[in-house]
Amino acid sequence: MGEALYVHYLSVSGTSIDGKKHRINGILRLSPERVDIPQKLGDALQSGLIDPGQGSGQLRFQLARLLEFVEQWKQKGQYERQETLNNPSEFKRFLFNMSVTGQLLASNAGKGSLERDILLHIVHPDTFEATKSEYKDAIANAKYFADFITDRTGDIDHKIQQIRNGLEAKLGRDFDFWDGDIKAIWESGQPLPCKTICGPINLGDLASKLYLPADFLQEINTLLEDKKQVIFQGPPGTGKTYVARELARHLAGSEGRVALVQFHPSYDYVDFVQGYRPDSNGDGQLTYGLKDGPLLRMAQRARDNLGVPHYLIIDEINRANLGKVFGELYYLLEYRDDEVILQYSDKAWSLPENLYIIGTMNTADRSIALVDLALRRRFYFVEFHPDKGPIKGLLHRYLRAKSPDMEWIADVVDEANELLSDEPQAAVGPSHFMKPNLDEERIKRIWEYGVLPYIEERLFGQDEQRLAEFDLGTLRRAVASSGVSGEQEEASPTELVGTGGNNASD
Repeated sequence: MGEALYVHYLSVSGTSIDGKKHRINGILRLSPERVDIPQKLGDALQSGLIDPGQGSGQLRFQLARLLEFVEQWKQKGQYERQETLNNPSEFKRFLFNMSVTGQLLASNAGKGSLERDILLHIVHPDTFEATKSEYKDAIANAKYFADFITDRTGDIDHKIQQIRNGLEAKLGRDFDFWDGDIKAIWESGQPLPCKTICGPINLGDLASKLYLPADFLQEINTLLEDKKQVIFQGPPGTGKTYVARELARHLAGSEGRVALVQFHPSYDYVDFVQGYRPDSNGDGQLTYGLKDGPLLRMAQRARDNLGVPHYLIIDEINRANLGKVFGELYYLLEYRDDEVILQYSDKAWSLPENLYIIGTMNTADRSIALVDLALRRRFYFVEFHPDKGPIKGLLHRYLRAKSPDMEWIADVVDEANELLSDEPQAAVGPSHFMKPNLDEERIKRIWEYGVLPYIEERLFGQDEQRLAEFDLGTLRRAVASSGVSGEQEEASPTELVGTGGNNASD
């Protein structure tokens, strides 16, 4: 009985170690021979895991359940016991399907279940949480954890395991469901600001994938937290859209919390915010209904899950008439706490604090002139330019890791951009050549059919001799004769991240 009481108290919290030892020793003293709790086992009683709450008054039921488990466990053969122990699902099935043999439990079938939760966690701590079943229901059904559950076919412990995996990835650390901030989410149903529960975000792995300094990505995240909106601006091929997508996915922690929309000259308020759109009623008749655009849909999704960030990426944001597209919601970009009345539904609307907007702007596009001061006041602008850090040197870092024999093309791109220094927005971006399986033939093809037409368009009207300077062979010979490698202009060693990565396109 002393051993049974020990197993019970091993995971029970809310009782001091001295109190636990006193009660166990009270049983052991009944033995005709002296029995002491071994030192290591005694020390293990220090930290309990499950608070029994009012269940502490049902100790006799809990011990009865434990003794019943031991009795039926000993009836199994050694091989069967080992197989059951090795399989968490089988062990749980055994615990929940035990027959009731004692009169105490026969007349109190619902009592003593805490012991099952204790045994589950002690035997398989990586599969079963240290909490009572009644709290497991609250955790698994908390709507602010719903995005972490991708497989809903499993039992409650499987759902909680998915929540733990997703939340650990989001937080970048271990946690306990009884931690104050985490407990508040599943116990009260009230979401907390992301900055309260997310903790420091580790951007090191993403920086390696993108071949960019981690402090550059952290600075962007800081800008987003400050103003909620940023715009990546720069020439084509500098990775603006790719970085926006990857960063948003990393910060959001889920693909479902990121949406992308691309602006174009005919895009308007009805497309982006809300308006009446044609629809078929099923019998071939055309009807018109009020439908939300991507901004309101993403805002509602963020409002329904306030505990975590959501990101809306607006690609080519400067190609649309922004005043016409945003309408009255233009105001909310600056004043998130206020509400405005939507023009089609007469509904008051606000933008939630956990909705972040990342725009991309191609500075080679002449429509850049349409971006007014009202937009610039509401966004932070982050420069993506081949001649400025951290984009400068990006192609060298990528090729050195992926295609070291082809690093010469990075020097050629640097040389071409030097020739274009009087036309900075015509600079050649690195992502043209951030391709897998890069070889000489592919480089020639990319240059002839991708880079040269772009340069010719930017230098339209200039003489043939000027255009001839950008012949691939001519540039390569110029680089070889100069003997200067872009490696000399790399970033500092602490910025030379990049051991993996994918194609980074604009």
